[in-house]
Amino acid sequence: MSLAVFGDFDPDGQSAYDNAVTRFRENNIVLPTFAQLRDPSTIPPEIVSALGGIDKNAGDPRNLFRVHWFNDLDGGGPVAVPDHVELPPEMTGVDARIVLAFGNRFPMIGAHKVLAAYACLAARLVTGRFDPTAHRAIWPSTGNYARGGIAISKIMGCRGVAVLPEGMSRERFEWLDRWIDHPDDVIRTPGTEANVKEIYEECMRLEEDPANVILNQFSEFSNHMGHYAVTGPALEKVYEHVTADRPGNLAAFVSASGSAGTLGAGDYLKDEHGARIVAVEALEVPTMLYNGFGDHNIQGIGDKHIPLIHNVTNTDLIVGVSDQSTDQLDVLFNTPAGIRLLEQRGVAPELASVLTHMGYSSICNTLAAITTAKQWGLGSDDVIVTVATDGSELYNSEREKVMSTHFSGGFDDGEAAAVFDEHMANVETTHAIEMDEVHRNRVFNLGYFTWVEQLGVEIADFEARRDQSFWAGLRGLPDRWDEMIVDFNAATGASHG
Repeated sequence: MSLAVFGDFDPDGQSAYDNAVTRFRENNIVLPTFAQLRDPSTIPPEIVSALGGIDKNAGDPRNLFRVHWFNDLDGGGPVAVPDHVELPPEMTGVDARIVLAFGNRFPMIGAHKVLAAYACLAARLVTGRFDPTAHRAIWPSTGNYARGGIAISKIMGCRGVAVLPEGMSRERFEWLDRWIDHPDDVIRTPGTEANVKEIYEECMRLEEDPANVILNQFSEFSNHMGHYAVTGPALEKVYEHVTADRPGNLAAFVSASGSAGTLGAGDYLKDEHGARIVAVEALEVPTMLYNGFGDHNIQGIGDKHIPLIHNVTNTDLIVGVSDQSTDQLDVLFNTPAGIRLLEQRGVAPELASVLTHMGYSSICNTLAAITTAKQWGLGSDDVIVTVATDGSELYNSEREKVMSTHFSGGFDDGEAAAVFDEHMANVETTHAIEMDEVHRNRVFNLGYFTWVEQLGVEIADFEARRDQSFWAGLRGLPDRWDEMIVDFNAATGASHG
């Protein structure tokens, strides 16, 4: 297995490229550049105007120009600053300013993983590595990335296949059923969130057919660089906005590991602002923390392996969060008793009402941000930025399970107070490890067993990622892809004007 770094045109890819140009011309598909997704004010006015009459969740190729952080909830925009919320000390219990950008503003899937999917497929298309007339795009995931891949494939005139554990939330599969054209394009692997190995094994089987192209979010560096080039600057815009009238230091960026793609935004914020990077995992499966294993329900954050695209030696803190906390706080944020409790504790009603835009991993990121503030003793002049990956609407069926298991008698004011006090008011730093050289190398080395022993990455390629010079060498890729996107669009002659 070679590293999926695509900076140059595939010498054998001219036929695939020509077929892609023809397919995009026939379907009038225009690719946005990464520069346009980073700063949507640069999108041509005629395209922005056309978007006004298109449902943000429609399978329309023009929605590619909404694959950015600057949408509002109803699909309008682009807005000047990504939608976000700053959580008050009355809720977090810390003085540090915790700011979340909302991922459910993204089109089609209501989660920011559609950006990762775009980055991965666009990079392959414009470098001659994907032929939409001959290839199937295989999207291995524990949920949102697979949905994003199906959406991006469909509106690009390609055939996509979702590979995800059978135990993921019902809402994910209902969405897939609405979007797929072939029932066998959804492959359910054994297990739940913790069963990434089973996904890889299925992909190895699928890869035996040369028509299947595996776009593995855990190893495609386009995922990392898409977030570095687009999510990082978007979060920078949020930071600049919240500190315009009240200056503050960008102390940290926090994100659950998952594929580690979103952590690429942390690399950007460290490069530009010196922010420290916090990677988060489920306490029930403490791979980075304790070389541990198990199972958990913080859907979408992965575990039991270290993604190839995780820049481990640039990570500053590892935090573990329990799925008991995310499960029960989701109930708190989505019930009348929970909202009443928050307001009684001093949270403004208008803020309490937007917490429904936080799904499981969003709550996980919030709790990790609180842990970070306590671990490093951060104060009111410090800003922690994180992301609300998706909204609670993807977990309605999961909430029903939590209610039946933990609150079968109903969720009243007393239950709400108990949940808040246990899971929000008393966040501890027990499961946090600062990443000195020893811990960085320990976590980095864990990746050997997945990528070298199981999946055949050359040891020299694996080791190259230990040094920051490797990651610095990736920084120019989005600009190179943009040059190729411009050429590709010119070749298709397509236009949304």
